[in-house]
Amino acid sequence: MSPRGKGSALRELPILLVSALILSMIVKTFFVQFFYIPSGSMENTLLVNDRVGVNKFGALFSDIKRGEVVVFRDPADWLSVPTNEETGIKKVAKDALVFVGVLPDPAKQYLIKRVIGVGGDRVVCCNASDQIEVNGTPITEPYIYPGDKPSDSEFDVTVPKGFIWVMGDHRGASADSRFHTQDPNKGMVPLDKVTGRALFVIWPLSNLGILEVGKDLSKIPVSG
Repeated sequence: MSPRGKGSALRELPILLVSALILSMIVKTFFVQFFYIPSGSMENTLLVNDRVGVNKFGALFSDIKRGEVVVFRDPADWLSVPTNEETGIKKVAKDALVFVGVLPDPAKQYLIKRVIGVGGDRVVCCNASDQIEVNGTPITEPYIYPGDKPSDSEFDVTVPKGFIWVMGDHRGASADSRFHTQDPNKGMVPLDKVTGRALFVIWPLSNLGILEVGKDLSKIPVSG
């Protein structure tokens, strides 16, 4: 390569870097964002330290449906305030990954759960067969953690329009809607807090796969 060619390439490099950064920000803002799983509340569907791809675009233009796994911002102080003990180069690297969307922003706390009820639904636990019922229809939940009951606590809730009722697949280790019925939203998650649908596991490669929607839940007609 001639000196002139090298100079041209060096001049183009900042443009390429800025273009890549802008593209990354557009993808993060409107299309796909990646999150890691910090706890066992969704086992065995999602394991600790799994990385999931979340479809943000679909959540903007279509309704959240029962049975889907969704990521949402903490609706009413469900989580404790995080502490960031990293300093130096590690902090700079992590901040850069947060900025481009590879890691979630720790200042905005997120949770991941499965949607059991949507606006207008009556969700009840449990019937004589130890099943949750949605609008009077019992549901089979093959995704529940082996050995767990659908719920150790009873509830009978009607989900308001504009909200969802969520539960973790590891029912015995998930502080979900059931545990926050005394908060301002009565355990419901406002739709404007939903970031998007978790569609697939991207890491580790051994867990690579698409997240299935709860089939029984998806068959129940939306009330009203």
